[in-house]
Amino acid sequence: MPADAEFAYCVCQPGAEPALKQEVAARAPAWRFAFSRPGFVTFKLPEPTPPDRFDPMRLTFARAIGLSFGRLDADEADGAAFAARVWAMPAVAELIAAGPVRLQVWRRESQLPGDDGHEPGPTAESLAAMEALRAAAPEGAVTSDSRMSLDVALVEPNQWWAGAHAIRSRTDRWAGGTPRVEAPEHAVSRAYLKLKEGLLWSGLPAAPGDYWLELGCAPGGASQALLDAGMRVVGVDPAEVDPIVTAHPDFEHLRARANEIGVDEVTDIAWITSDINAAPDYTLDAVERLVTHPSTHVRGLLLTLKLLGPNLARPEVVAATIGRVRSWGYGEVRTRQLAHNRREYCLAAVRSRGQRRLARGRKRQADPRKGTRR
Repeated sequence: MPADAEFAYCVCQPGAEPALKQEVAARAPAWRFAFSRPGFVTFKLPEPTPPDRFDPMRLTFARAIGLSFGRLDADEADGAAFAARVWAMPAVAELIAAGPVRLQVWRRESQLPGDDGHEPGPTAESLAAMEALRAAAPEGAVTSDSRMSLDVALVEPNQWWAGAHAIRSRTDRWAGGTPRVEAPEHAVSRAYLKLKEGLLWSGLPAAPGDYWLELGCAPGGASQALLDAGMRVVGVDPAEVDPIVTAHPDFEHLRARANEIGVDEVTDIAWITSDINAAPDYTLDAVERLVTHPSTHVRGLLLTLKLLGPNLARPEVVAATIGRVRSWGYGEVRTRQLAHNRREYCLAAVRSRGQRRLARGRKRQADPRKGTRR
């Protein structure tokens, strides 16, 4: 049986620590704040918990959550020495005694994505630490298909933290909660990265050929990601869209604001995404007008909601946003501050097949006429 742990760690976006602490206080008031650095926070648990029985909450502002076995400090950053000390930790020894583990290693993010060209993901330091840990691992201790992960966070060059978490979802497989996402050379903006990560995280059942509506599409990075995935896209924005995007045969640009387009122009859209630089209520108002109209049958949403003030990140405000989207007929609504988000978070919503049939029935009763864009 793996060793019990008294602390949990959370990985978050640098600067999101206050929002994360508020969210934990609302969702798990028995957790007590213990330690914080930008992008990495720990909490003392109400009782010791074994890793295989720790079922973490899914929090908007925590990219990854696991049990913490503690930290290792040294005067100098020596990866080989650190690796040997990790495997010698009593909690780690008990963990691998129960079976082989995956290895997840990451460097704490200390700056926002996009600052000075920085994007989250593996670094030379984290890759070197991974190699040192593999080289020092006891025989048979590491495998790629275990349901338990040994986590090593490089919080400082001379400070490593070790912990563990069970693999229960696709995001649990991402070291530090960050998927390996890259933008191609032709990407016109980093919105490409956000949209690609949003699709990976949400698991929306969109298929090539589906129609997407993007509100606030300029200059076109998110639309590019959709087009590269085989989707058809209608982009809405009064600003110019990059010619690379407008030249694509499956892209159509509507020069208008999100709240100005006619619903009859977009009646066959299946999905809506948005990354409008405005308050969340503006985005939600524009989306609600479309998804609640009798002539549309929108299966799901992938929305970026801006945190233009600290109050917008409060747990009750996020909960009210989720409730509002559910009131439109979307039974499954989730939120997450993606690794490639800045001062914003992503909301994903999808209707079940039964909900879609119910919505279509109600809309036919309200308006029996059916329209299509083309």
